[in-house]
Amino acid sequence: MFIDQQPTNPLREGLASRAMPDPCTLVIFGATGDLTHRKLVPALYNLAADGVLPPAISVVGFARRDKTDDVFRMELEEAARKFSRQGINDGLWESFASNIHYHRSPFDSLEGYESLAKRLDELDAARGTRGNRLFYLAAAPDQFEVILENLRKSRLNEARPGSWARAIVEKPFGTDLPSACRLNDLVEKAFAESQTYRIDHYLGKETAQNIMVLRFANALFEAMWNSRYIDHVQITASEPLGVEGRAGYYDKSGALRDMVQNHLLQLLCLTAMEPPAGLDADSVRDEKVKVLRSLRPLAGADVFKHVVRAQYGAGAINGKRVAAYRDELNVDPSSVTETYVALEVNVDNWRWAGVPFFIRVGKRLAKGGTEIAVHFKSVPPVLFRATGESIDDNVLVIRIQPDEGISLRMSAKMPGSSLRIEPVKMDFHYGTSFGKATPEAYERLLLDAMSGDATLFARRDEVEEAWRFVDAIHAAWNTQKDDLALYEAGTWGPAEADELMKRHGGAWRRL
Repeated sequence: MFIDQQPTNPLREGLASRAMPDPCTLVIFGATGDLTHRKLVPALYNLAADGVLPPAISVVGFARRDKTDDVFRMELEEAARKFSRQGINDGLWESFASNIHYHRSPFDSLEGYESLAKRLDELDAARGTRGNRLFYLAAAPDQFEVILENLRKSRLNEARPGSWARAIVEKPFGTDLPSACRLNDLVEKAFAESQTYRIDHYLGKETAQNIMVLRFANALFEAMWNSRYIDHVQITASEPLGVEGRAGYYDKSGALRDMVQNHLLQLLCLTAMEPPAGLDADSVRDEKVKVLRSLRPLAGADVFKHVVRAQYGAGAINGKRVAAYRDELNVDPSSVTETYVALEVNVDNWRWAGVPFFIRVGKRLAKGGTEIAVHFKSVPPVLFRATGESIDDNVLVIRIQPDEGISLRMSAKMPGSSLRIEPVKMDFHYGTSFGKATPEAYERLLLDAMSGDATLFARRDEVEEAWRFVDAIHAAWNTQKDDLALYEAGTWGPAEADELMKRHGGAWRRL
């Protein structure tokens, strides 16, 4: 086992436990949508099952469709039974569902917000939620402006003395830098930065949170976490799925905007950041912003040298034939939207000078998974040169999904009379090491927002710096349309991405 699991110390466990969040009411805008049914309510139920939700909590779904509280609860129960990571206990669900309510109103009706305010006051009195309100914008992004404006006009955004009001904003945070700045300005009119929680579910994944612990709580790794010992870093997010009904959004977005700008740049920041002054939200986010500001800009001709964009053609996934991207429903037959992108990124600071970060993300690839692979430099070959044995580099792999954990590849002698060196792997799996299921990302993020902990949420300057980096790449792409590579569905991507790695003398890892 990669990490030795020590016996639990009850006293230490008690000291390390987090405080129960304040009583509050969670208002979900867009409550009849897919996100609420697949992620938010199952996450809330799991938190209730784990005993970490505040005893006084109310959930109010805000949407345009006409339905009663009972109908809304029945729909959510069906979804929770399907998507919850643990089985539904009938008694617990009944108790949990009694706190769920439905409020019907168009998003652009001020009267609907004024009547919501009255209903929240009634719930405060009945449930003891103390006027604490958490507003979750789970609606389509084009509805954010009207929701925020009406929250401001109805004064629901204003916290009363001794209470708080916060807003969770779902991605995408704009479609480019100007739109992100405009969205941030809109949010700022209703909620201060300290009240705003921009959610990126990748940061809620257990292994993503563990990157800082792995680095800064282990002298073995922190001492070698620099350009002296590390050759390069690979960050991969692959999936065998296609656009799966999201063509209307995806064909306007593409892999760079959909995944790199937020998820993968966040993982890069956690990997490359300096030790923060503390574990408070701003100390951590300050260091992440420094990484984004240290990224060597990719613009003009450099884009075509260091970035590969590609699109999947027809192929086979798990033995089943699948269509090319341009043949998918609602996709422009002449689309040049990238479904795959690979980048060579440099962090121009003292720690990482000369260490490239290779990022790749793609749809319709051979296998699904997300990981960070830290490739250490080779040892001098002089000692084993006479034996003719080749020695593989050490690689530390941080698996974000689906099998969350950490592995380390090292070299060892094979048993026998001759000297044969083979790579071996020490492996740590969250599920087997800690004996319980890993919480879903939204569970941690919802709990943090209720607790007022913004560490795992993106700050305004993070979002805008990431867009600034990505927009320069798109600007270069807009000047040239013939650089789009093609790859067969079910493969690991285009040959051009392999060439990107070969120039550095390496190859992409196979997940």
